[in-house]
Amino acid sequence: MRAMWSGSISFGLVNIPVKLYSGSQSNTLDLDMLRKSDLCPIKYLRVCKNDNQEVPYEEIVKGYEYSDGEYIVLTDQDFENASLEKTHLIDIVDFIDEREIDTRFFEKPYYLEPEKTGPKAYALLREALKRSGKVGVAHYVLRNRGSIGILRPLDQVLVLNQIRYAEEVRDASDLKLPGDENLREQEVTLALSLIDQLTVKFDPEKYKDQYVDDLKRIIEEKAQGRMPAPQAKQPPPPRVADMMALLKESIKQKRKEAA
Repeated sequence: MRAMWSGSISFGLVNIPVKLYSGSQSNTLDLDMLRKSDLCPIKYLRVCKNDNQEVPYEEIVKGYEYSDGEYIVLTDQDFENASLEKTHLIDIVDFIDEREIDTRFFEKPYYLEPEKTGPKAYALLREALKRSGKVGVAHYVLRNRGSIGILRPLDQVLVLNQIRYAEEVRDASDLKLPGDENLREQEVTLALSLIDQLTVKFDPEKYKDQYVDDLKRIIEEKAQGRMPAPQAKQPPPPRVADMMALLKESIKQKRKEAA
């Protein structure tokens, strides 16, 4: 892996030099845009809105429109100077119980590796987090954006989980949601029984992106001149049904599979 950032973790008066690596990757298919008539690849041009002339990449700068049609140009040095210290710092400001964090806030994981001068301090922080059962809340700047993350140990590596700010999470109060006044206790009991039968130990390797695999199958079949057929029928439209009967049948089927 190639490091995408280097700086240090600030832990009280302790600074731990580290490198940051992406802890995730995309599994989507890389599809090109083509002209329908002759399958000519499409490319995108950067064009000036005023004269429709293409603008070379080296002539493009970033600017903020502070009033109608008036821009302030920002350079790489401006982004650096906005917070010179924070651009190279993962600043732990609090320690909390990770169970208190709403799952809607989690966004993206990163791995942290100690620099040559930081292994002992890195191991110390990792061990302290393990024994305390806490995680660190940290501020940092990455790709010209101020971010907040959760620092936690995972085996021998420190993971920085980027989380969303509170204002980035939408409020669900406008949704029309049902209450629980119409639920029957027997229905809840059956639902709990079904959940118990379907409960397993979490194994991330078990779950695959079947949709991408199906797309690859279709691509391969079309490349060989065959017309791909759908793998399954379209599901019927949802309808309100007898929940008790459905739950009982689900439990019955699961018992058959187990047998």
